[in-house]
Amino acid sequence: MARVTTKITRKPRTASVIKGYEGNLRALVGRAGNLVRNTAVNSINQGAKSGVTYELYNPRRTHTASSAGQPPATDTGFLVNNIFLDIDTDGLGANVESRADYSSFLEFGTSKMAARPFMQPALEENKPKISRLAKQMIKAK
Repeated sequence: MARVTTKITRKPRTASVIKGYEGNLRALVGRAGNLVRNTAVNSINQGAKSGVTYELYNPRRTHTASSAGQPPATDTGFLVNNIFLDIDTDGLGANVESRADYSSFLEFGTSKMAARPFMQPALEENKPKISRLAKQMIKAK
């Protein structure tokens, strides 16, 4: 009866190649996370405000809300100041989080208010750019 054996040999260079990719991947994760975070922040700060205008009383001012489907309108900057990039301890993963207590209501809407998404659109807008960056990283090695 015929016998087949295989032997996998790791060359000493393999470990250094893997380390090289890990360094580039950590840089890619950080850059991708910042792209998404910055896009979310910019969509709130610079987004169109074409919704209803009404008067607020504490402090007294007028506010123009965003329309359904647009990123939220900002007055105080609280939402923008609570969007954070958290990179995993190994540097190989990241989360972009909005820590304002009302973020989920804006992102997904409520029974009384249509959604004003800002996180998911930021990710979707940057997916092609992140993919290109990953391909460039692989080609560079």
